[in-house]
Amino acid sequence: MSDLIKDPQLISAMQDLGRGLKSPSDLAKLSREILKITVEASLNAEMDAHLGYGKHSTDGYNSGNSRNGYNHKALKGDHGVIEIATPRDRNGRFEPVFVAKNQTRLTKFDDQILLLYAKGMTTRDIVETFAELYGADISPALVSQVTDAVLEKVVEWQTRPLDTVYPILYLDCIVVKIRQDKRVINKAVYVALGVNVYGHKELLGLWMSENEGAKFWLSVLTRIEKSWHQGRVCRLRRWLDRVS
Repeated sequence: MSDLIKDPQLISAMQDLGRGLKSPSDLAKLSREILKITVEASLNAEMDAHLGYGKHSTDGYNSGNSRNGYNHKALKGDHGVIEIATPRDRNGRFEPVFVAKNQTRLTKFDDQILLLYAKGMTTRDIVETFAELYGADISPALVSQVTDAVLEKVVEWQTRPLDTVYPILYLDCIVVKIRQDKRVINKAVYVALGVNVYGHKELLGLWMSENEGAKFWLSVLTRIEKSWHQGRVCRLRRWLDRVS
């Protein structure tokens, strides 16, 4: 049994529940119920901390704020979709952390979408996989929303301003295998790694091409030029002319 679960009564209750399982479907249903209980208990604990007193406590009389029922919403997670009740306060100031307002998915659910997307699965393949493995009804629009959010962060990182001086710059190219059009092929990944004036390494960028070549290196330096000082890139171009 997990080290996180030490209460003998809780262990005994879980063992009793386990004896009634007869199929993977039964296990999935039990997991959803346990997740629902855990999430709701965490949210109620957050509400107690927010108000400064527990439910039904007399400390809440004339305190200026109190519980005000629940909002109900569907929360998608690794084990499918669960219906949870989120507590609310009369002043409308409760901001839960465990499951934030307007949040409809647990974080790891998004991670699974990105993992499948990175493995080369199409949006529709991901939708079908979630329906088959988790019994979760997600839309292609949801998958696109998750992946687009990550792509926005990637673009933001690619266009970030760079330091004006990097005393040391490493340029290298590695060959990796990727899945494309249902085939595994080789791709060249260009790497630019700089060491700043504090001696810390910083990844300046990653670029992918069919193979390594001087022309693509020139395009890499051109992209760096947009975020870096003109003079340094000119010297790098002269270096590239020598090695090509």
